[in-house]
Amino acid sequence: PLERKRFYQNVSISQGEGGFEINLDHRKLKTPQAKLFTVPSEALAIAVATEWDSQKDTIKFYTMHLTTLCNTALDNPTQRNKTQLIRAAVKFLETDTVCYRVEEPPALAELQRNEWDPVVAWAEERYNVAIGSSTSILGPNIPASTKETFVSHLASYNMWALQGIEYVITQLKSLILSMGLIDRHITVEKAVLLSRLEEEYQIQRWGNVEWAHDYDLCELRARAAAGTLFVHLCSESSTVKHKLLQD
Repeated sequence: PLERKRFYQNVSISQGEGGFEINLDHRKLKTPQAKLFTVPSEALAIAVATEWDSQKDTIKFYTMHLTTLCNTALDNPTQRNKTQLIRAAVKFLETDTVCYRVEEPPALAELQRNEWDPVVAWAEERYNVAIGSSTSILGPNIPASTKETFVSHLASYNMWALQGIEYVITQLKSLILSMGLIDRHITVEKAVLLSRLEEEYQIQRWGNVEWAHDYDLCELRARAAAGTLFVHLCSESSTVKHKLLQD
């Protein structure tokens, strides 16, 4: 169900054998597959508890992105292992938004060069790879060595963080923008804007449907931000967790 009447008064967290748990009054939260909802870090538990506590008269599940990501990590409904998750993420390079360019109209082609080229250049330098771009419908020819480099890099993340990375990639339709966001090279607002560059260009020319565009934009920002936060809070580095809590 997308919504349900709120059935609890208080939300709290507690530490159990498997990690941190969420308590709704005296009931422990469970996943859709009835597993105990247990997360690996206290910071993530606090963030999830905040989602549940912020619900009003009804629980709007579609607004609870961190809870959804935790459920996916715990239940693993597609039954994929770490290698499969990594390969799925890297496969997005073949259809990466920022690698597909237009030749017409010239104004859009120039906008893509000005806005996307710097991010591609950053990724090439950051990971010491060749990526490039193409106006062909087939897209750019990504070298096998580039894919393997990203496979190796993503292997440094744990399974929970990888679920978050893939989630961000599917929102932005771009591995490059997602890694720029997770590496704190670009902001959520910038990453979302770059992922919607052609749409934003068309809106500037022709206008937009007043409420629909704004809703889509806010929703995409919320999802991208939640996914990025999830990755950071699931990181194995306690230093990262501590820094995020301080910030």
